[in-house]
This record gives sequence, structure tokens and C-alpha cells, in this order.
Amino acid sequence: MVFEPPKRLVRALRETAPEGDDWLERLPEAAREAVARCELTVERVQVPGGRSSLVVLVRTADGTPAVLKLAPPRARPGSERAALAHWGGLGAVRLLEPAPGATEGVLLLERLHPDVSVRSLPEAKALLEAAGTLRRLWVDPPEGHGFETVAERTGRQARAMRASAVADPEVAPLVEAALTAREELLAAPPEQRLLHGTFRQSKVLSGERMPWLAVGPDPVVGEHAFDLARLVRDRVEDLIAQASGATTTRRRVKRLAESLEVDRERLRGWTLFRAVESGVRARRVGRERDAELLLEFASWL
Repeated sequence: MVFEPPKRLVRALRETAPEGDDWLERLPEAAREAVARCELTVERVQVPGGRSSLVVLVRTADGTPAVLKLAPPRARPGSERAALAHWGGLGAVRLLEPAPGATEGVLLLERLHPDVSVRSLPEAKALLEAAGTLRRLWVDPPEGHGFETVAERTGRQARAMRASAVADPEVAPLVEAALTAREELLAAPPEQRLLHGTFRQSKVLSGERMPWLAVGPDPVVGEHAFDLARLVRDRVEDLIAQASGATTTRRRVKRLAESLEVDRERLRGWTLFRAVESGVRARRVGRERDAELLLEFASWL
């Protein structure tokens, strides 16, 4: 079988590829090797798929439906493997090949329903189900863990944001507000839990074992509000299209904070930081429409 990476994956990875990176070119052969090593039967490549990995629907040697996922090193697949192993299927997709010796960048996962996410539900119901799934993931990290912390991840992001503000003075006020919020939030974090890291409605898929399970973590250790912040801006294009978008956003912050017992101001602060960071990054790689939506959303906070 020809393992042709979906166009969305190719476009997303080329936006951020370091100079000389040839992972996309090596991907078809890597996929063939993984299929042979795990004795899998291929059904199809998932399209449009994600923005950071190739997802292939397969069956194991005994006929069990599964998913083969291949991700480049910069997507931190080793960290994803460690988090999924720690969760052990509670709230998240189950890792079928947890052995430490597994090939780097290759994960064999439980098959969910790839085309059915909570995003398919009405907005209020989707937020409720997504929040309930997220709550199950918030556990103590394993002792001696090697996961990145919120302070470390946002530190890298903050440096890139400062550089963007210098090159693009138009975004400087929002960047300054976001960086100030980050400094205040990191001064006294209320808890340190294992977080999904990139949680949103499309990351929660329908399953057989449980109604909804999270997929695709980029795990990080930090406070609950950081993880919940990305969920606040879900369906941002719909929020921007509403005349009452700003009011709806503030109401969403309040509702999510109350339902998950998170401090509202901390949630607002991390939502601001993450929206500005994503908006500035989108502008940096030429995704002007995404940048416009995200920065307008951030201005409401």
C-alpha cells in the first residue's frame, strides 16, 4: 500500500519543519516498516487526519481494529506514549503497545470512531462532555517523570512571542498583556497535575469502551486552568461570527470554571495567553485568517 500523507499534515508540518528535516520524505517507508513489524493489516489512511501525525486504520494479527500513528520527533511522541501508559485507558485512548522498546515515533492504539468527535454534538452538550473527559485525565504525574512543565513550555513560547512583537508592533499590546498574565499565573500555581496539553473538542472521540475518550495529547505538567484554556476558544469561528461573541466567551469562561472548580481569573489569564500565542504563531507562518480570528478573540478577554 502507498502511504500518502494527507495534504493537511504535509502543509502543517512544512510550516514548522526545521531546516534539513526529511521526516515527511521518510514517512512512507517508516509506515511500511511499522506495519510489517506489528503484523498489521492496513484498511486506510485517515483523511483529512491531524496536523502532526499520520494516522492509519489497521487490524492486528488477531483481527482487532486498531490505529497506527506515526509522528515526527518534534511532536514528542515519546511523551505521548508515556502519558497514555500512565492514564492506562482512563479518559484516554488505550495504548496497545506500551513496551519501552517500541519504535520511536510509532504508536499502536485502540480504535475509536475517528469521524465522530464531541464537536458533532450541540455546543452546550459538547462542552459538557469534553469537560467531563478532561477531568478524568487530571491525575498526579508519575514519580520522576520527564514531562515538560507549563513554565518550560510557555517560556519557549514567550520568547517567540516577544520576537514577533518586535517585528510586528500591531500585536505588541496583546503580547504584552499575555506575557504579563503568564508571569502572574506562574508566580503561584495551585496544583501540578498531568495535563493533556492540547485539549479541544476534536480531540475527544466516540469509543466502544467508554462513550468519549481523549486522543492526541501533547502532555505537560501544570495547573488545570492551563489545560482548560484551549477548550474555551473551541469553535472560535462561530464565536467571532456572533454579535454577542464577546459576551458568550466570558459566559463560557465562567461556566467552564465553575463546572471544573477552576479559578475563573486563572482560566481567563491562561485563555488569553494561549489565544495570543496561537494567533501570533499563525501570523508568523502566514495563516492570516486564523491569526485574525484568534487575536480578535483574545481582545475580548
